[in-house]
Amino acid sequence: MSELRQNFATKEWVVIATERARRPEEMANRRERKVVAPFVASCPFCPGNEKLTPPEVLRIPTSTDVPWHARVFPNKFAALLRDVQPTRTVHRSRRSVNGFGVHDVIVETPDHAQVMALMPDSYVAEILRIYKTRYDEISLDPRIALITIFKNHGADAGTSLEHPHSQLIATPVISLQVRERFQQALRHYDDYGECMFCQMLGEELEEQTRIVAVSEHFVVLEPYASSAPFSTHIYPRRHMASFGDVSGSEINDLARMLRSTLAQLYHGLADPDFNFTIRSAPAESVGVKYFHWYLSVIPRLTRVAGFELGSGMFINTVLPEAAAEFLRKVDVDALSNAACAKV
Repeated sequence: MSELRQNFATKEWVVIATERARRPEEMANRRERKVVAPFVASCPFCPGNEKLTPPEVLRIPTSTDVPWHARVFPNKFAALLRDVQPTRTVHRSRRSVNGFGVHDVIVETPDHAQVMALMPDSYVAEILRIYKTRYDEISLDPRIALITIFKNHGADAGTSLEHPHSQLIATPVISLQVRERFQQALRHYDDYGECMFCQMLGEELEEQTRIVAVSEHFVVLEPYASSAPFSTHIYPRRHMASFGDVSGSEINDLARMLRSTLAQLYHGLADPDFNFTIRSAPAESVGVKYFHWYLSVIPRLTRVAGFELGSGMFINTVLPEAAAEFLRKVDVDALSNAACAKV
């Protein structure tokens, strides 16, 4: 029998449609995998084409005398601009703010064909350190209210350029969705005197049925009320409201857990398109006791349709417990070795 589950953090309802539930393996990407070259002459992100992008704000390594591993620069077609002021305008029912903000592109590798799921853990850690460096730097600007770090992988996830890259967008306002999440978290803390995410993590670790992996510093799990099949969250075990508070050893551990999670999806579901985003406290809420940052990975296995748009509720056709069990059984090392042997 189908059931409705409520997201503990947001209070949103999700339909777990067990009447038309699909086995996890049936969600695998059925498209023929495209062969991608490691270098594409027309790609602005490939080595040798650096002049096709805006000037860098960060390069790893920093020396221009050696080949780069990763580059950061403003988006050439930025959603928001750095050279304007966030002037607010209020006229009757109409409110607006000038389009100030920061929109970075993080090119993750010089290899056009590489995917994060198959990178060495040290490369993923390098990317995460870039995220933190830019997060810390941009957080110092008092005009910035919210920083969102995200990655789109594949056309269904919104990727316009296939060369592996992530993005960072910093805005002078905080979205309603984020405000509401914080209000729920604060309300829970006021009522019970504890972080709702820490409570949820404790319960999930005790029950184990939705846990995918546990390390020294992080927990990977399928949320009880997942809004989409294989929607996967990675939580720090230490309470932190802001991604900016993560330590060096935690970044190395997060790199292992993120790469492993993406590899499980890559091998288990045949490289699905996905989005991931880091959900962190806004600059004004750094250090609060009631919020807990996390990284959310959402494979694009289904489409939003009329019911979701009309009701605000999502339908998930894969039980979170079944998704967690499926991912636990994906032997990433064995499959990676087999893939390498075919090359």
